[in-house]
Amino acid sequence: MILFFDGKRFVETRYDRESEFEAEVVRSHKTCFGPKAIYVNAKQKIDTKALGGSIPDGFLFNLADVDNPEFYLVEIELASHDFYRHIFPQLTKFFGFFKNAKSQSALVEKLYDAISADNGLKNEFKKLLGEKDLHKFLRDVAVESRNILLILDDTKAEMDEVIDIYADTWGEMVKSMVLRRFVSGDESIFTTEPEFEGIEFAIAKLDDEGSEGAPISSEEHHLEGVNDSVRHTLSRIKEIVREIAPTAVFNPQKYYISIKYRRNVAYLQTRKSKIRMVAMLLEDKVRSLVRSYSLTPLSPGVQKFYGRPCTAINVVDANHLDEIRAVLQALIADTDADMGADEDEKAGTN
Repeated sequence: MILFFDGKRFVETRYDRESEFEAEVVRSHKTCFGPKAIYVNAKQKIDTKALGGSIPDGFLFNLADVDNPEFYLVEIELASHDFYRHIFPQLTKFFGFFKNAKSQSALVEKLYDAISADNGLKNEFKKLLGEKDLHKFLRDVAVESRNILLILDDTKAEMDEVIDIYADTWGEMVKSMVLRRFVSGDESIFTTEPEFEGIEFAIAKLDDEGSEGAPISSEEHHLEGVNDSVRHTLSRIKEIVREIAPTAVFNPQKYYISIKYRRNVAYLQTRKSKIRMVAMLLEDKVRSLVRSYSLTPLSPGVQKFYGRPCTAINVVDANHLDEIRAVLQALIADTDADMGADEDEKAGTN
């Protein structure tokens, strides 16, 4: 593949060995993941017992939103590797880690020791965390996050198949990203698919919910492993939906719960201690309605995936659900206006 930029011809780099690709990711992680991402290349210092007998290639912390950080076990693979013999078993070993408190605690201690012994890493965390305690931060983010980032140098057709078959693990935990490097002389251009910014808000797959929006999962499935606050918050959101739009459907699917009123107006994803709500509204509109919860702007690639302008809301408790009510009311009003306009247009052409 070739890119042309600024009058120059950039040729894609192909990697013969996984170690070369891995070194590129480590060297260029700020470019690929953003200035507030910290990559810990400490696999030589981590006991394999802490992660099911297999060590990831690295550990990535995304602190773009320091109040809602994300932690990833990173696996870097060449697409030329056999998927089911090499990539599949490697990642499968990590799933047990997220359900094993003892393993999580052991990894936190190893990471804390590795970071504390590296002045460069320690200063990076200090700059972004401020006065936050590093050990507590590592403990909290390791427990909260259930993310595996699979970085490939090309697409793998098997990914869609395995996500469908193993929806509870691959579909929910694995974020796959293709990273390519293009070179012209001493200059490099990197492309990522999807964009790393907002990757945690990109649902593995939007289900075909059918005309009736028939559930293909259950609410209880989405409440496994969450705390009581999340259960209460989800219940209250459901009540609010029923109050403001009795015909709306609270619709559990494999990877999310959609709120459907004539069309899907919002998508909910549960985490251990919060709910991610992707509302089909422009960011400016959401910011005018939400003051108490943090927002995450979504990249053009993520918005294209959802099919309409959208914004992510981090609902961490039920203390300010009046703001969520206002968002839902705006979604209902916008949908009525849009759908009504469509119906009027169709009537005018008949």
